[in-house]
Amino acid sequence: MCGIAGAYFWPDGGPLTDRLTKTLAHRGPDGSGRYDHGEVHLGHRRLSIVDLTETGAQPMVKDGLALTYNGELYNAPELRKELEAAGVRFRGTSDTEVLLEAWREWGTEGLHRLRGMFAFGVFDERSGELVLVRDQLGIKPLFLVRRGKGVAFASELKALAAELGGSLTVDDTALVASLLYYWVPDGRCAFREAEKLPPGSWARFRPNGDVERGTFWSLRQVAEEGAAYEGEFDLNAVIEDSTRKHLIADVPVATFLSGGLDSSYLTALAARERPGISAYTIGFRAEDAKFEAMPDDLMYAKKVAAKFGVDLHEIEIAPQVLDLLPRMTYHLDEPIGDPAAINSYLICTAAREAGVKVMLSGMGADELFAGYRKHLANKIAVQYQRVPGLVRRPVESLVDRLPVATSKRGFRSVRFAKRFLSFAELPEETAFRRSYTMYDQAELAGLLNPDLAGAVDDVITEHADTYHDNTLSDFVNRMCLADSRLFLPGLNLAYTDRSSMAASTEVRTPFVDIEVVKAAFRIPGDKKIVKRQGKMALKEAALSILPAEIVHRPKGLFSAPLRAWMSRDLAPLVREVTNEGELVKAGFLRREALRKLVDEDASGQQDRSKHLWHILTLEYWYRGAVSARTT
Repeated sequence: MCGIAGAYFWPDGGPLTDRLTKTLAHRGPDGSGRYDHGEVHLGHRRLSIVDLTETGAQPMVKDGLALTYNGELYNAPELRKELEAAGVRFRGTSDTEVLLEAWREWGTEGLHRLRGMFAFGVFDERSGELVLVRDQLGIKPLFLVRRGKGVAFASELKALAAELGGSLTVDDTALVASLLYYWVPDGRCAFREAEKLPPGSWARFRPNGDVERGTFWSLRQVAEEGAAYEGEFDLNAVIEDSTRKHLIADVPVATFLSGGLDSSYLTALAARERPGISAYTIGFRAEDAKFEAMPDDLMYAKKVAAKFGVDLHEIEIAPQVLDLLPRMTYHLDEPIGDPAAINSYLICTAAREAGVKVMLSGMGADELFAGYRKHLANKIAVQYQRVPGLVRRPVESLVDRLPVATSKRGFRSVRFAKRFLSFAELPEETAFRRSYTMYDQAELAGLLNPDLAGAVDDVITEHADTYHDNTLSDFVNRMCLADSRLFLPGLNLAYTDRSSMAASTEVRTPFVDIEVVKAAFRIPGDKKIVKRQGKMALKEAALSILPAEIVHRPKGLFSAPLRAWMSRDLAPLVREVTNEGELVKAGFLRREALRKLVDEDASGQQDRSKHLWHILTLEYWYRGAVSARTT
């Protein structure tokens, strides 16, 4: 894992590349490098994981090719053998050199053969062409800005914003999208002039200014091919193979262990490969956990650790949220309203202090195997719509009157019931969107300046288009596909990358692996959700190594005690932002609509903690964006 940056036919490109690379220092504290060739400049910050010697340093230059690369190639050993058989001689043992030689041998035609997480730029001195590439599933980020025939790129948007901020314009529609989802979808960027290279794609820049783009992997196509699959396979063997490959490193590797199914499964598999492996788990102040009605995940984490001989590190946090909020907003690059980023950052910080550079995460399993409550809830909603209205209305009226919290504790089941009833009677795509977004269309429009009504329509339409542009007839797998295209890269992988790299730590996600993804979409939806149980196919696979007590435990949440934070630590800041925040003064958000959210949350009648947390993250991001434009 590293930080990459560069400039191609850009005025003052060399010094710009140095400044971009310096901003990315947290991504690679182990070394830095720069390559220059005429109008081409490549920069690199190194977090050394495989081949710790200078033969793995970057940018790597060899026989007319120059490569700056961020990521890990998990099938590097197999590709190395194939290339050696073809006559290639290697100088070192890094996967960087394997990638460079694979590019020389196959170019873009070989990209689909790469198994890993990666974003890279490769320059050919003979043709003068620069090619930028991003991995199949969008695990690694790559941002770029084009001007004329020039391009500047970096692993993080903050680097480009810091250097080019005066010429970048905030994209209001992207901010509207972030309010709907609490993240900016991967197809949009918070600055209008910047873009994210799409997952599974490449862009070739030529000296004459021509740009060619291509796609080497399509998640939609993989899902459609999976629906037609009629063979049998061993899911546990696929996940075991992925976990084994994700353990390749020349430095210590540890795991996240929340005590839930996904992290427990990976930790058990990893412990079998590396006995005595370390794991890290997080807990919160007892009074915060009670107020949030959070389950006791630590108890399950301890059981898994004891059974598999794992060295468990328990981190109980009472974070200085007022200090962490602006820091995390800076590191997340775009307005992302999921407080789980704080958990990841604190865990990775603790692991790094203990000398651990690499962590395994269970990220992605819920999206691929229908493990979120929203998946089950949407299936139940179809059945709920068949219940006569005379029965539904009294239930809905009762739930509406129930409080989600008192002054001392929260009521989790009431929160879920209110959430369910907010979408239970809607059409399929609308219900699915409403089950995990922050507002319905009217609520979102009411929060914003009326001039942004068109942006609201655009964002809603984009979601519907993404949900429907496939041939899947399986309702559950349609939800899984939409999640894997929107929710996974736009939110979960984005905050995991930024928060872990802020702590100079590499997080690997064995479930977000091309072979696991192929396997996941070969499983029909009725095998993923069975009766009232989600993620059943994965649970059955996990039973080969985990006890049933862990496999079938109630689902926990990798989140934070937001309601407690909002009512205590952050209450003064909430009042400040909703009354006199920059977004209110700029006319982007309506003051009265924000006050209504605050009042509803304070009364305990509605849970608006997520809404308000995201308003705070958006406010801090906007302050930073305005500052960048004026400096």
